[in-house]
Amino acid sequence: MGTMPEKKPKTARRVFTLILAYIMFCVAGGVVASGFLLPAVMGANAMTKSLTSSLKAEDIDFDLADLPQQSRMYASDGTTVLATFYEQNRIIVPLKNISDYMQKAVVAREDHRFWDHSGIDPQGIARAFVQTYVKKGDTQGGSTLTQQYVKNILIDQALEDNDPIEAYHAQEETIARKLREMLISVELEKKYSKQEILQGYLNIAQFGKNVYGVETAAQHYFSKSASELNLVESATIAAITKNPANFDPTVNPTESEKQRNITLDLMSQWGFVDKSETDAAKKIPIADTLHVQDVSVGCQAAGNAAYFCDYAIRQIENSKVFGETLKERRQLIKQGGLNIYTTLDVNAQNSAWTAVRDNLPEDDPSGYENILAAIRPGTGEVLALAQNRTYDVNGAPGTTRTSVNYAVDYKDGGGSGFQVGSTWKPINFAAWINAGNSANEPLATSMHYSYRTIPDADGGGVFDVQNSGGGTVNPETPLQALNQSHNTTQVSMAQRIGLKSVADMAKTMGYHRADGTDITKYNPSMVIGTEPSSPLTMANVYATIAGNGVACTPIALTKVTDSAGKNYKVPSADCHQAISSEVAQTTAYAMNLNVTQGVAKDAQLSNGRKTFAKTGTSEQTQLATSGFVPQVAAFALITNAENSGVSLKGTINGVYRSSWYGADIALPTWKEFMENYLNSANIPQNNDYGNPDPNMIRASGGSSSSTTKKKSSSSTRSNSTNSNSGTSGTGGTTSGTTGTTGTTDGQ
Repeated sequence: MGTMPEKKPKTARRVFTLILAYIMFCVAGGVVASGFLLPAVMGANAMTKSLTSSLKAEDIDFDLADLPQQSRMYASDGTTVLATFYEQNRIIVPLKNISDYMQKAVVAREDHRFWDHSGIDPQGIARAFVQTYVKKGDTQGGSTLTQQYVKNILIDQALEDNDPIEAYHAQEETIARKLREMLISVELEKKYSKQEILQGYLNIAQFGKNVYGVETAAQHYFSKSASELNLVESATIAAITKNPANFDPTVNPTESEKQRNITLDLMSQWGFVDKSETDAAKKIPIADTLHVQDVSVGCQAAGNAAYFCDYAIRQIENSKVFGETLKERRQLIKQGGLNIYTTLDVNAQNSAWTAVRDNLPEDDPSGYENILAAIRPGTGEVLALAQNRTYDVNGAPGTTRTSVNYAVDYKDGGGSGFQVGSTWKPINFAAWINAGNSANEPLATSMHYSYRTIPDADGGGVFDVQNSGGGTVNPETPLQALNQSHNTTQVSMAQRIGLKSVADMAKTMGYHRADGTDITKYNPSMVIGTEPSSPLTMANVYATIAGNGVACTPIALTKVTDSAGKNYKVPSADCHQAISSEVAQTTAYAMNLNVTQGVAKDAQLSNGRKTFAKTGTSEQTQLATSGFVPQVAAFALITNAENSGVSLKGTINGVYRSSWYGADIALPTWKEFMENYLNSANIPQNNDYGNPDPNMIRASGGSSSSTTKKKSSSSTRSNSTNSNSGTSGTGGTTSGTTGTTGTTDGQ
């Protein structure tokens, strides 16, 4: 208590001194008429208590790491920047990484006595008065560099706290605001060194529209780091802070060059640089110095990786690891200075982007979508996502611009899925052999199956099904049925092992509906691919086959750190042995036969590379091809996503067909992607994979070669919806009973 009488007069005198200093500033700047200042002076003692309680440097957060900073997303190589995210485009750097020229330029321009004063500069205020009123020159202010730093910090913290009123008060031209800055500046200089204050200012100052901090400015205007800035470049950047909108060299090069030269003159005038050096620098046209590099914001600026970028960002937005609420997570992305390292393979993404557009251009009159997803087996790493659309958050129906990422699940920014047709059949095959059955066992087939003969089937009546072109093959083995993509045998297999067994195998291999749910209602049509799914999910199912039975959850993130070096826990791939190696390799063996002997022969990759693929068509509303080599699995889909259930017909990409199949467009898309990616990434061949287990292909009784084919005498009946709406139901009537007609094929 005894010290209070001593401190109180000192504090009062300090505030009074600051008021007098501010009076000089106001006169110099012409901000306030002198008649309004008397109450402030007379009330100095009265305002002491109210001011000093809140105007303390220790109450303000000057931690550079807490400044809003841009976040950056990288490809799997760790260096290719896919996108940046920010509210203030800023990259924090230490003073040691800022060139000496740049440090001198900003001090010369803003506050040449910075190294001598204690936060406020009476000489600077007097100089401003003389320049403005005695010499009748340009109006000048008396703020020190420290005061400007304080002002910027207060504005930023108000904006970060979502307090626009406080942000307004932090920059309005009032005595109270100026006093606050002055007092905090004096306190700040007691707590921090000059170097720390200069470092803070250079990282917070605005150097153009959406350009904050000297590192971002250096990269934007000159495509180099702040540590590499030369004299001319430093003077150019230092001049911008006086008027970021008007002194930006990309907006007003004439005025920018004039201001740059003023900065150069000041540098020599105050003895920071020799005059001969600045005179030479002034002769260089500003246009000759610029190497502008636009720093665009968000996934919309991510080029051909935009849809992958959107998918990756949603992994952060959907995880509470990055904040309790979605608002907090989005704020972290835009302000937290995150380094987001992803699984995207640049070669794969380029190949996918090219393939979907080569085979179905964005502006094709058909208006159909071409979608591709690729994943690395055994890791869950998503390598590429592409569709023949331009990513646009403002996209509208009926255009080729959309933010809907049709390759992924609904929660990840996609739609509600697509029926996948005969690309489902390897799941049936895996379930069949996993149950202890032989792939070469002849099965009796039919075009009419009673629900009551199919274990686990929900509903009743008759399921009417036929192969592509009509009829059935009887008897037929599961291996033959897969190679020829026949439908009727799939139902015969389900009669033996049950629909739940098929659904369980699908889930085990990584399948789920695009809405994130599992199959719980068992309709016989599921065995011919009527369950809705996203292309990424189906690529992942095939990755389980390619990965020797190891299933993983798809992942897009490998590492996320913030500006302070904190590591965030990213979603896990949870890789595990889902099916036996024997089941995986035997299923792969069957898929390879589908290429060498079956309907997918056009999928064969070059140079004898062992290829595994399956085509599919879902009542000609979806055309699909999925396949793999051991190093990559991919799924390609052609659909009319905006017009659910509408058949694909007529002319597509300049070619007319009365009927389209998965082998027509989806297969060439898949194959072009695979060829280009495998070649560009120099991925070696692995022709040792796909060795069947002898017990799973053992010879069985009966004749597997004696087949008959008969045309269906009844017309196909179906009101199933094969679309992005997610409906996989069926319907129709047969002989007065409720049933389903299946015409999904695999051509």
